[in-house]
This record gives sequence, structure tokens and C-alpha cells, in this order.
Amino acid sequence: MPDTAAKTLRRVAEYMLPLWRSIALSVLLGLLTVASGVGLMATSAWMISKAGLQPSIAELGVSVVAVRFFGIARGVFRYLERLVSHNTTFRLLAEWRVRFYRAIEPLAPAGLGDASSGDLMARIVSDVESLQEVYLRAISPSLVALLTAILVTLLFGAFDPVIALVMLVFLFAGGVGLPLFAWLRELYFGPALIAHRAAFHISLVDHIQGMADGLVYGNGIGRPGALHELNREYSVQERHFAQSDRLQTALGVLVVNGAALGVLAVAIPRVDGVYLATLALAAIAAFETITPLAQAAITLGQGLAAAQRLFEIVDTKPAILENGSLAPTIAPKDYGIEFKHVSFRYRPDDNPVLDNLNFTIPSGERVVILGESGAGKSTIVNVLLRFHEFESGTILLGGRDIRVYTPSDIRQMIGVITQRTYLFNTTVMENIRLARVDASDEEVINAAKQACAHNFIAAMKDGYATYVGEDGALLSGGERQRIALARVLLKNAPIVILDEPTANLDAITEQSIWQSIFDATPGRTVLIVAHRLPKTEQLNSLIHLTRYSAHSG
Repeated sequence: MPDTAAKTLRRVAEYMLPLWRSIALSVLLGLLTVASGVGLMATSAWMISKAGLQPSIAELGVSVVAVRFFGIARGVFRYLERLVSHNTTFRLLAEWRVRFYRAIEPLAPAGLGDASSGDLMARIVSDVESLQEVYLRAISPSLVALLTAILVTLLFGAFDPVIALVMLVFLFAGGVGLPLFAWLRELYFGPALIAHRAAFHISLVDHIQGMADGLVYGNGIGRPGALHELNREYSVQERHFAQSDRLQTALGVLVVNGAALGVLAVAIPRVDGVYLATLALAAIAAFETITPLAQAAITLGQGLAAAQRLFEIVDTKPAILENGSLAPTIAPKDYGIEFKHVSFRYRPDDNPVLDNLNFTIPSGERVVILGESGAGKSTIVNVLLRFHEFESGTILLGGRDIRVYTPSDIRQMIGVITQRTYLFNTTVMENIRLARVDASDEEVINAAKQACAHNFIAAMKDGYATYVGEDGALLSGGERQRIALARVLLKNAPIVILDEPTANLDAITEQSIWQSIFDATPGRTVLIVAHRLPKTEQLNSLIHLTRYSAHSG
């Protein structure tokens, strides 16, 4: 059930609590900035009005110094306020992104359901950026405006209570009435705008990622028509906001000028004429923090809608829960693997993918599982890695039930090459080093040599410092596979799982890869998953060979 706006706001505020000192300093500097602006306008107006009476220069001396002070102080305080508030915002952004990533990492892949990469990208980029506006343009300005309203009311009350009451009415109209109007408008338009933006981003990411496949299958560059339609709908929502924003701006100008005229009309019979300009200009200056509150209400509504989308992911329970009652690390007695009557299905109403599956891999042995595509071979790997919870049966690792280990411990013990190699838009060196972040450059290069990847990497313009492009777009399928193998070898895990490790390689390179695998994994437990078995001397000498289908026992 989605959070209410109030609950979401409380949760967002909880994220900010660790930075309360920076937030308090930012609010204080903002208040000093506005106070300096009010002081500058009020003092200047008094000095000009007083000068018209031709007093002695001594009577104007203090006001001249005050004008200089407030003029300089306003610029200094504004700079410091921006410096502190933006630094706080960037720290909040970093914290939110890290927390969101830590929340979604245990969910992959089972807990993410049907969430697409475009949807996740929209949440972690656009929605998190919307959260920065919650603090920078909503919460902080609201606190400054509240304190400003209190101080200005006290200032005007020192002249006359009626003037203070009139000013308070206009402050209420600008600080509550206009934001309320904007809030109601946001409740009507905000969710649609967020939804259309997310849909557009999802479609855009999917369109770009699928462009290569579209070209291969003769579909041109995909389906730009649908993308254009989503963009048109998104633009319509933005135009609605722009139109209402113009109305909001006009109402804001009306309130500010009304406050100046109202204060002036009430003050004429009640205060000395020399202070009339002071009160009128001070009233206008005070609205520097009041008029932005209408936009702050819109920002708050959009930010809370984005926060709810983030919390939907954060609140999702992982399919595999860490067992907090166990010791952080449990060392297995050995690295043998045994499946005993294991059954698994992805959804309760699906047919079983694994049905009463039994097999054993003795520690230090090498086993090949053969099966047709779709038979469930990769599912065996996913269940063993604790990406999914199996339905019944027992899986033993080192003679212990696999559930006694934490998922992170299991994944430290197992090195995997999957059918899909994930590469990031960074250097070859860093892509290999993902397997062990503390590895030296020499260790990375040795792993690449073992994986028969060193020669093609060295032939690149920048060698190991070459950027591979988004998702490794600048590499061929075989090169990607060899980098994946280098990762596994660098990890040096006691258990190695190879899911179609040579699917994208030519026959000669395939032979050398298999030789490298067996040379680099002596004494390790190796599970090879494939739909066909290449005729190589190394594979023909394997001790165990299991043919598997989805419903074999």
C-alpha cells in the first residue's frame, strides 16, 4: 500500500537528520541573507526620506554605514548560504543513491519482478534528483520564510500593531494561500507528470538498448512512433504546468504589491511620514522568501511522488533474506555441491522448472550439465547462487544446508560466467577488477593472460586503460566473454560455474579458453552448463557428465 504524503515526508526528513547541523547552518545563513536585504531596503528608504528634510550630516552617518554593511553582508551571506545548502544537497543525494542501490542489490533478480532497466534508471536518476529539490527548494526555503515572517511581524509591530496585523494577513496569503493553491494543483497534475516522465524515460532507454537488435532484424531503428507519442503526452503535461505557473506568478505579484499598498495605507495616519517608505520597501523585501513558497509546494509534491516510487523499491522484501542469527561467515568443510530432490518454479501458478532434481559434484571435481535451451540449466545456477528461493528439497554446500550461509558468503565462494556479460562504461582494467577490487594491476593482467584476453587488450589504443563503452558496446561478443573469464580467474573462488562460457567464440579460441580454464582451476569444484559439448581433449576427460532436462529426477 503506498505511503501517504505525510508519512513519505517524515521518511524523507529522517534521511536528513544526520545532516541537521548543516541544514541548521543553511537556514541561519538564509535568514541572515533576507534580514540583510530587508535592512538594506528599510535603511536606504529611511536615509533618503530623512535626507529630504535636510538634517545635519551627523544624523545620517549611522544609516550610511548601515547601508554599506547590509549591502556587503547580503552578498556574503547569500554566497555562504548557497555554498552550505548545495553542499548539504549533494551529500544528501549521495546518501540517497547509495541507500537506494543497497536496497535494490539484494532484490536482484527475483525481488525486482517485472521492473525494467529503464524504470530503475528513471528512479535512481530522475526520482533521486527530484528529492534534492525537496530540501533545496521546499524544506529549507519554508523554514527561512517562517522565521522571516516572525521577525518582520515583530518589526512592524514595533511601529504599530495594526500595521503588523495587515502585514501578517498578506504574509499568510503569500505564504499559505498561494502554496495551498499550488499544492492542490500539484495533487491534480503531479502524479500524471511523474508517470508520463517515467514512461518516457523507460521507453527511451529500451529504445536505445534495443536499437542494435532492431537493425539486425530489419526493424530500422525500432519504433520511434511510440516514443514520439510518449514525448507528446509528456509535453502536454508540462504545458499545463507552465500555464498554471504564469497564473501563480501573477497572483504572487498581486500579493506583494497589495502588501506594500496595504501597509502604506494603514501606516499614513499612524506613523511619522519619514518611516512610510521604510515600511513599504521593507514589506516588499520581506516577500523575497515568501513568494517562492508556491513553487516550493509544487516541488514538494513532485518530490514526494518521486520518493514514493523510490520507497516502493526500498520496501520490497528480498526473496532471499539474510539470516541474522548466524555468524557473519561460516567456512564450509569442503566445496562439494549436492542437490537432493530440489524443485523450483518462478511463480506459484507456473509449471516447475526444476522437478525433484538430484545430482552431486564432489569437492574438487568437474561436472558438465547438458540440456536443451530452456531446460532450466541457468535456473540451477540462479538457485545455487541464492538469487531465488527453491520450493522444496535440500541443497548442500560443503555438507551443510545452503541456507546456513549468508547469500553474500555464497557469492564470495563462487565465481560465475553467465550467458550475459555485464560491462560498465569504464576501462578494461576496472571492468576486470570488479571481481576483486583490491587486486593490483599485475594481478589483473595475469588474469587476462590466463583468459587469453591480454593480446587483444594490449592491441587497443590505450591498452588496459581503454574505455569499453556503454554495456561494452566497443567489444565483440568473444572479447566480452574473455573479459568475463578474466574476472572469474581474478576472483580465485574455490567454486567455478561456467554457463555457456564459449558460446561466442570461434573454434580456435574456444580450444584455448578451455585449456586456460582447466589450467587455472586445479583442485577447484567446477560446474559447466552447456547445451552442447565441444569435442576437446579436456572436456572428454571430465570425470562426471550429467544430461539434464527440466523434469528429470
